[in-house]
Formats: sequence, C-alpha cells, structure tokens
Amino acid sequence: METEPDRPSRPPRSPRPPGVPRWVAMFYDPASTSWRPGAESPDRTPVLYAIGEMTQVKRARGDEVAVALWGPKDGEWQRFDPSSAAVGPEAAPPSPGDGAVRPGHAKLAERMEDRRHQVLMAGLSKAGLYDLAPDDVTAVRTLVDQVDEATLRRLAHWMALAGGAVD
Repeated sequence: METEPDRPSRPPRSPRPPGVPRWVAMFYDPASTSWRPGAESPDRTPVLYAIGEMTQVKRARGDEVAVALWGPKDGEWQRFDPSSAAVGPEAAPPSPGDGAVRPGHAKLAERMEDRRHQVLMAGLSKAGLYDLAPDDVTAVRTLVDQVDEATLRRLAHWMALAGGAVD
C-alpha cells in the first residue's frame, strides 16, 4: 500500500483560552506542537483584523496557518469558525445586521487612519515639506482615506530618499 507524500498532520483541537471570556485568536505553533494566543481583546473586530494580518504574514513566510477563534457567548467561552468571518485588512468586518455600531470598530478604524496619516506626514517631513497648504492637506486626507498602509509606507520611503538626496 502506498503512503501519501509528507503532508503536515492536522493540529490538535485548540484548547479554551484561560481567564474570563473575551475574543482570543489562538494560533498553532508546529515547532512546539502547542496553541498560543496571537491576539485578544474585549471586542471582536480587532481580533479578526489581527487574524487576517497574522495569516498573511505566516503564509508569506511559507508557513501553514491553523487558527482558532474563541469568544464570549452568554457569558461563557464559545469557539467560533474564523473562516466564516470576514477577516484581514482588506475585508470589512461583518456588519451587525441590526444597524448597531460594532464595539471597537470605530476605534480600530480611527487608529488605522491615524497610523496612515502619521506615515505620510513623516515621509513629507523627511522630504522637507513641513508647512502644508490647504490643497496639500486635502491631498494628504485623500491618500489616507483611499490608500492602504503598505502603499503609504512605500510613498513615505520614496519621499525620505528624495529628501536625503539633496546636495
């Protein structure tokens, strides 16, 4: 009987995280054959975002990804299917359906917007542009609103290089 080529075995089922119920992303570490918390928050949205980010990084490294999502339900721990949720920086978190604001979503969106703004302003400063005209402020706001952080970091890098190339 032929055996299958070396395929990674499935990790064991994730244990319940310790402590009071909150949102926790557990990642399986094949090197230690154990589950480790990768992100935790009282709000679901930041944990879903972290799952997307960490999954992208692990896959970019060529690692297999095994993740379990735990959260509160009726005051008790509940395991949720992370693949059924919209996760990742490019995916919008699922809407609550009842029109209610998701706890933590506005805070996360504001924090990410602030980070993109800081990256762009740092690049402009390194390029020697400190005093922005109203049109410049509008251009910065448009970029922050419409461009992802990785692209803004690349732009800031180019600006820093241009600012340092002054003879």
